[in-house]
Amino acid sequence: MFQTQLNDQIAQAQAKAVETAKHLAQVAVESAQELAEINQAAAKDALAAAQDTSSQLLAIKDPQQLAKLAQPEAAQEAAKYAAAYQAKVNQVVRNSNKEVAQVVDASIDDARADLVKFVKEATKTAPAGAEAFVSAFQTAFDASLQQFDQVRATATDAFANFEKSVDAALANIQGQYAGKSSKKSAAKLAA
Repeated sequence: MFQTQLNDQIAQAQAKAVETAKHLAQVAVESAQELAEINQAAAKDALAAAQDTSSQLLAIKDPQQLAKLAQPEAAQEAAKYAAAYQAKVNQVVRNSNKEVAQVVDASIDDARADLVKFVKEATKTAPAGAEAFVSAFQTAFDASLQQFDQVRATATDAFANFEKSVDAALANIQGQYAGKSSKKSAAKLAA
């Protein structure tokens, strides 16, 4: 009887793990698809901008027209475009991160609930005279359940640190764009 219950619970746990893996794979595919669409749109826009700039360069007849093309506004526009691109990518990453965090959280809850159910069933069918053992086991088991909370806290911290790292990287890149465009603006004003 106990072996049958154990086998059923193991089979259910494996089925849940497969479903979780499928869900995470779906999240990864959807995120990759969103990023591909963002990149395709960015490449299309960059190509259009390059064609426009090429047309303008070919139409230049004197140095003053060239100076007009090299205005700081063009660099600022490029920086704004890059920031918008980064914001879109950041949103996709955040949404994926949030979805994965929810799946991990739910998996922790499911694993904990399954383990509690298994232990209750196992201790319920303990033979007579095993009360001391069951009590000691229950105390150890209750202490081990606290590990689930630690795993949850660690996973939450990991996802939060990942988001902070993404934010820092994006801020760094945006700072580089801003720094380049402001240096070019200052150089133009000095000339």
